[in-house]
Amino acid sequence: MPTEDLRRETERVLMPTYAPSPISIVRGRGSRVYDLEGREYLDFVAGIAVNTLGHAHPDLVAAIQKQAQHLLHASNLYYTEPQVKLAKALVDHSFAKKVFFCNSGAEANEAAIKLARRYAHQKHGPDRYEIITMLNSFHGRTMATLTATGQEKVQKGFEPLVPGFRYVPLNDLPELEKALSSKTAAVMLEPVQGEGGVHVADRTYLKGLRELCRQHDVLLVFDEVQTGMGRTGTLFAYEQLGVHPDIMTLAKGLGGGVPIGACLATDEVAAAFSPGAHASTFGGNPLSCAAALAVLRVLLEGRVLEQSRRMGDYLAKGLFDLKDRLHIVKDVRGLGLLQGMELTIEGNPVVDDCLARGLLINCTMERVLRFVPPLIITQHEIDRLLDTLSQVLIKRV
Repeated sequence: MPTEDLRRETERVLMPTYAPSPISIVRGRGSRVYDLEGREYLDFVAGIAVNTLGHAHPDLVAAIQKQAQHLLHASNLYYTEPQVKLAKALVDHSFAKKVFFCNSGAEANEAAIKLARRYAHQKHGPDRYEIITMLNSFHGRTMATLTATGQEKVQKGFEPLVPGFRYVPLNDLPELEKALSSKTAAVMLEPVQGEGGVHVADRTYLKGLRELCRQHDVLLVFDEVQTGMGRTGTLFAYEQLGVHPDIMTLAKGLGGGVPIGACLATDEVAAAFSPGAHASTFGGNPLSCAAALAVLRVLLEGRVLEQSRRMGDYLAKGLFDLKDRLHIVKDVRGLGLLQGMELTIEGNPVVDDCLARGLLINCTMERVLRFVPPLIITQHEIDRLLDTLSQVLIKRV
């Protein structure tokens, strides 16, 4: 079906929740994707930080094919080996001792919210239920997670929101301390705010936050849906930020393109869940777990984490060089291969111009260009991004 026909059919049969770019992607290989007309694009969106290993990675493809030949789904009424193997691998390489699997980042964060509230309820009673989150955060689109999201534009029109959430600025420890009360069950934040404009949590702030949580017996929840699975140069962002949480959520890059989410926790906290307390029909599905296990093995054994660190540094340096040359670049910030460039002008026209030149990038918060390529991205491909971006931005100076 030609792209224009596909656009018209999309408008006819799908709810208008997205505004897609005017191309139809039909296949991908490595860091490149191709549209219906055969045009090639360099992909610095990666499904919004999802395609960890790029497109059609042979290990991931083989794992999916092998599992599909045996068992697609069996439900959590029974044991399945891929689920247990994946949970063990995540536990072996993180602070956590227990894992709950689900389908998405929103579901993982929903599980984290429920777990934090249930733990606080059991330990402190029913009045301990509030969760403090950050302004400009993004935690999902379910009713609880959009309420946890500190952006009014996400919440507008869905009122009344779920009670029990308070918001404070990121990296402002005095404001957070003022927000703490006898009702506080948990503090929840992203180590790097992706949708909120690529803002990085400060190491000193996080250490102070960890100590405050300890003093007040409040849980610390890290939403690593976007930062986890090597995106920042380590398997999880918390590893390089000097603190560890009590609960952590994963999704996006976990399955390398196959939908899967996870909520990880310490033994003590996880014990608040009991049979029937929480569930997910497709959570821990054998196919998605086999895919995620393949992704994890490549990250840990294939030197991809090292590649992510080196290319993250190289990308950041190149973006800072553009900032030094072009006054319309207001700021560059990020961690690893999650980088943002804030402009003094609207970002979407820049995204469109890059698209026309065969480069896929993303804009968030209206003026922040976000770069989240596959972790297998090469220096040559980053050079092409920087060259294209320079040409596009120079026209607007």
